[in-house]
Amino acid sequence: MIEFEKFKLPNGLEVVLHQDKTSSLVCLNMLYKVGSKNEDPDKTGFAHLFEHLMFGGSKHVPNFDTHLQAVGGDNNAFTSSDITNYYTTVPKNNIETSFWLESDRMLALSFEEEILEREKSIVIEEFKQRYLNQPYGDVWLELSPEAYQLHPYRWPTIGKEISHIENINMQDVKAFFNNYYAPSNAILVIAGNVTLSETQRLCTKWFAPIEDHTTNKRIIPKEPKQTQSRHIDLKAQVPQNAIYKAYHVPGRISNQYQVNDLLSDILGRGKSSLLHQIGVKKSQMFSSLSSYVTGSIDPGLMIISGRLSDNITFENAEKTLANAFQELSTQSSESLKKVKNMAASSITFGEIDLLSRAMSLAYSTNLGNTDLVNKEINIIEAVTEKDLKSAIHKTLLESNCTTLYYHKN
Repeated sequence: MIEFEKFKLPNGLEVVLHQDKTSSLVCLNMLYKVGSKNEDPDKTGFAHLFEHLMFGGSKHVPNFDTHLQAVGGDNNAFTSSDITNYYTTVPKNNIETSFWLESDRMLALSFEEEILEREKSIVIEEFKQRYLNQPYGDVWLELSPEAYQLHPYRWPTIGKEISHIENINMQDVKAFFNNYYAPSNAILVIAGNVTLSETQRLCTKWFAPIEDHTTNKRIIPKEPKQTQSRHIDLKAQVPQNAIYKAYHVPGRISNQYQVNDLLSDILGRGKSSLLHQIGVKKSQMFSSLSSYVTGSIDPGLMIISGRLSDNITFENAEKTLANAFQELSTQSSESLKKVKNMAASSITFGEIDLLSRAMSLAYSTNLGNTDLVNKEINIIEAVTEKDLKSAIHKTLLESNCTTLYYHKN
């Protein structure tokens, strides 16, 4: 049970406090409700670039890391399709340094051309290394825009193409900042040995003076139901032929999300999973085979991916997957119980870490109910075999699937 208290500042900033009297550290987790799905289709890569820019200097702080490291602090951030998340961890007696730094970069970035050009270069290099110069790295650049016809999950977080990042100018940066980096578009979680009164005092001092501003939020188009199978072929210098199958599944706030998540675990989580046992161990059609769900807020994807063994055709690989799907209907209640226990254990172990608790509270708050952080295990436990079979028949359809064959040269 993660206990918490909440309040909201007059400027719209949501604040969640998780008091842990046993901790000598304090975590500040700032979640901004902006990800790559909020970008203009012709100007992608902004959300991820901002993750970099937010460490490049703000109105009164030329270097974020220098001040934080001076007080024994640590920090990092990540961007997804749905959110951008920043976090700092400091010793309890240096908590105000975190408030100062985090509030200053919410107030205003430095907006210096030199910093923008430097960070653009870093992101472009990251794009090349992760997506262009790595075996199978371009899978998401090709698979996403085929699986999604309208929704902005069509492009990866880093952006559609390098030219979009190259063309970002300061005017674009300021407009994006003013649209999304506002108190009313953020959630601040403080976790550690801090009282509610101290938290309120520090929030009032450092964040309350920041004026909110109108955000021109992009309307996210709804993805239409897929009714026909889609197919892509790629060829490149990769070590093995590979197959990727993307099935549409409900989003994170759906009551069917956990059902499909458990289904993907039965199929492909670990060496005891159905796909591994049938596709790798028994038939030896694949050298590796797994599945997972993307976990996005809006309807996402269940991804099944595998590397084919030498001399195995894509046709035979597909037959092996079809056999595994047929085997699903014979899975016992023990299989469901096993993946439930694995999921519950992951959640429980995650709660040991103070920062993980802070992140979970921020994410649940963003989903619309902070207490979801305490209900997730119960939701998982409530999934029945009937729910699972229903998900099998709704999800694992070729008409609901986009398939990518990756051929090696």
